[in-house]
Amino acid sequence: MATYRKCKKLFQDATKVIPGGVNSPVRAFKAVNSEPIFIDRAKGAYLYDADGNKYIDYCLSWGPMILGHARTEVLTQVKKVMAKGTSFGIPTELETQLAGMIVRAIGSVEKVRLVSSGTEAVMTAIRLARGCTGRDKIIKFIGCYHGHVDSLLVQAGSGAMTLGSPSSPGVPKDFTKHTILLPYNNTEMLARAMNKYQDRIAAVIVEPIAGNMGVVPPREGFLKTIRKLCTGSGSVLIFDEVITGFRVKYGSVQDIFGVKADLTCLGKIIGGGFPIGACGGRAKLMNKLAPTGQVYQAGTLSGNPVCVAAGIATLKLLKSKAIYSGLDRATGKLCDGIGQALTERGTEHTINRIGSMFTLFFNAGPVTDYVSAARSDTKMYAKFHPAMLREGVYLPPSQFEACFLSARHTQKDIDRTIIAARRAKL
Repeated sequence: MATYRKCKKLFQDATKVIPGGVNSPVRAFKAVNSEPIFIDRAKGAYLYDADGNKYIDYCLSWGPMILGHARTEVLTQVKKVMAKGTSFGIPTELETQLAGMIVRAIGSVEKVRLVSSGTEAVMTAIRLARGCTGRDKIIKFIGCYHGHVDSLLVQAGSGAMTLGSPSSPGVPKDFTKHTILLPYNNTEMLARAMNKYQDRIAAVIVEPIAGNMGVVPPREGFLKTIRKLCTGSGSVLIFDEVITGFRVKYGSVQDIFGVKADLTCLGKIIGGGFPIGACGGRAKLMNKLAPTGQVYQAGTLSGNPVCVAAGIATLKLLKSKAIYSGLDRATGKLCDGIGQALTERGTEHTINRIGSMFTLFFNAGPVTDYVSAARSDTKMYAKFHPAMLREGVYLPPSQFEACFLSARHTQKDIDRTIIAARRAKL
């Protein structure tokens, strides 16, 4: 029987010096009516908490640990670079090498600007789109999260098509009044918005596969319609692939859906989980960034050699197609097994999956947008999460997040997880 004595003490100590005891809100476990566990170490597919409890990890640092935790080949390269120094604030050859790998992997990307997070990548893309078009308004989709950028921390108003209002204190209304919120997977509302605002739309930003209201795939034609409307209006199409880039396949999901974005945002997976991000796109757009252009963006730790070295090692390993096909098969087996276990128990659920990312919704489904995702039984998930934790399985501490598999998850791990889903008391 797992005990959490030390974790509880660590959380008490943390609340004295850190707001809420955590450095990112979802880690507080409030959505599952629990207190957070504190992790001591991780290896492969497993987490080990401060009390010595071991978990099969399906969160994987919110996705980027696709090769598993503490991958030897990645850490070896990191150690070599760290021995030379950890931060220079001056160009290194490694930056060019990683950028080149990204350019070769994603057909719509000709140049890349490395940054330190997915949020920074999105912030850069939005500013670049506005700077290149001379327009202010941005379209985003309800349920898609693009980091804590002021202009994108918005909530919907009373209408289905509405200008955004701040969803957090500290965000001035003037920052969000140019953000238009639309339902995900709704091409009719998108066409109406593009027609209404015409030449005032700087960009449309979208998660090509939504991952922040849980995994929600795009409907047939949704992304192609966005592409067509952006091209017709002269607006910039931004794909936020902080989650999907190099996760579903090597490179971008743009190849899967046959849609090329103007700008692509990438996250920590290109650094093997280290703090890094990137914004890339056509050279004509990217050259508008300083120092070649007038759109300013900068960062002392951008292209940090440690993160970049980890990224190069990670992408080299990911080039093997066998990794992605293996992940797809394993995730399919896991989802089928969990689904069968819940069906046998008479528990209503829907599992959305693409490749190695999936979400179990306690919802009869289908789940196709934020409204249908929000119908999920969050109280049931709040019971399921701690029950699975007691069985040695770590899931994201929120109904509306994605789960992931790594190349280090084994059939034994999958079987244990399915058994846990059968045994978990709800």
